[in-house]
Amino acid sequence: MKPCLEPSPCLWFGCALSTAALLLPSAVHAQDNYEIQVYGADTVPAGQTMVELHSNYAIDGQRDTINGVLPSNHAFHETLEITHGFTPWFETGFYVFSSIQPHEGWEWVGDHIRPRIRVPEDWHWPVGLSLSIEIGFQRRAFAEDTWTWELRPIIDKQWGRWYVALNPALEKSLHGLNSSQGFAFAPSAKISFDVTKIISIGAEYYASLGSLSGFDGWEEQHHQIFPTLDLNLSPRFEFNFGVGFGLTRSTDDLLVKLILGYRF
Repeated sequence: MKPCLEPSPCLWFGCALSTAALLLPSAVHAQDNYEIQVYGADTVPAGQTMVELHSNYAIDGQRDTINGVLPSNHAFHETLEITHGFTPWFETGFYVFSSIQPHEGWEWVGDHIRPRIRVPEDWHWPVGLSLSIEIGFQRRAFAEDTWTWELRPIIDKQWGRWYVALNPALEKSLHGLNSSQGFAFAPSAKISFDVTKIISIGAEYYASLGSLSGFDGWEEQHHQIFPTLDLNLSPRFEFNFGVGFGLTRSTDDLLVKLILGYRF
């Protein structure tokens, strides 16, 4: 394992992890379906820009307005993500969330920004490791909390045809219904298998367990499983399709998602 000889990435990791340690007392999280993705540890190469369109549709979702948040049932969500690589170990992503509500038309939901750093490849670590910090605003009609912050460690590994990624994320409300609480634990994970050089099949798991000081009861937690299909058409393209099944009453029962991306 190579020590931290390059001060810049080490300093970023140290500052981010120290901040997390100071802010970890307790929290609550509301499910959102605007960007359903398990991150890999890689960042966009320096000087390149990745443009992604995240689309999903709730076939069977929440039918009632809860705490002022519009229902998700039959809502169509579109998210534009633009990510630019500034160095071999640092990128920044920007998101524009939108929603097409039944009988309401297409509406802007909010914007997020997400800087991310990674352990450089020339350190030759046995696993990929990166850390993203995402902060953003969403309109009150679409979320209980209008300003939120997410701290997402990302760990991944490729073993031959098998790939595994873990995202043990921590989420915090900065302004809104849950702003007086601390962090919530929202882990996600992915496992996939390369059937051919182009086709990969797998499964993604998403959850929100509640406050770190005491998890919610099972029915109040969010748990969702997505069987997925990835197409590795070229290093420049991204294609991810999945069908999601909710496992608790607090989770949308059935939705589909599609991610299309192109790197310039």
